[in-house]
Amino acid sequence: MDYYSSYITKLIEEFARLPGIGNKSAQRLAFHVMNQSDEQVKHFTDTILEAKANVQYCKCCCTLTDKEICPICASPKRDASTIMVVETTKDMAAYEKTGQYEGVYHVLQGAIDPMRGIGVNDIRLRELVERLKGDIKEVIIATNLGVEGDATALYLRNLIKPTGIKVTRIASGVPVGGDLECIDEVTLLRALDGRIEQ
Repeated sequence: MDYYSSYITKLIEEFARLPGIGNKSAQRLAFHVMNQSDEQVKHFTDTILEAKANVQYCKCCCTLTDKEICPICASPKRDASTIMVVETTKDMAAYEKTGQYEGVYHVLQGAIDPMRGIGVNDIRLRELVERLKGDIKEVIIATNLGVEGDATALYLRNLIKPTGIKVTRIASGVPVGGDLECIDEVTLLRALDGRIEQ
C-alpha cells in the first residue's frame, strides 16, 4: 500500500539507493526536499549537475578533481618518488587529514572483488603501471583491511615486486583508545605480527 504520492515514493527510492542511506533516512531526506523552496531545490540539483559535469579523474593519480591535474600531483612540495595506493578519493582525504604524508597518491577507484564482478581491468591499475615506469622508489599499499582490500594488496605486491621498487603495506592493529577485550582476533593477531621494538 502506498502511503505517499507516487512521486514521493520514487524520491524515497532514489535516496535509498545512496550508500549508507536506509529507508527511514531516505524518507527524511525526501520530505526535507519537499519542504524546501523551489529555489533551494533548484540550487541543490544544479550543484549536483555542475559537479557531475565538471569533476573528472586526475590525469596522474586518478583522484576526483575539477582540474586536469589535481593539486597534490601538481604540488612541487610533494615527493613524487613515493606513491600511496588507495581505493577511493575518500581514503586519500583521510590520509591527507593527518598532515604527515608528503608523497603522492594513486587512487584505484575500487578494489578487486570477484563476487561483485570487479576484476583487475575494472580498477585503475593500467594507470599505476604506467606511473611505475618513472623514478619511483616506494609504493605504499593502503587498501582497506578486508577480503577485497587484501586481495588487491596481494595482486599489487605481486605486480610491483619484480620491478625492484620497494613495496610496503600499511600496518594494522589495535586502534588508539581501543579495549583489547572488544577487538576481534584477526586484528589482535595483526597487531602482534606488526609489533615494533621499543
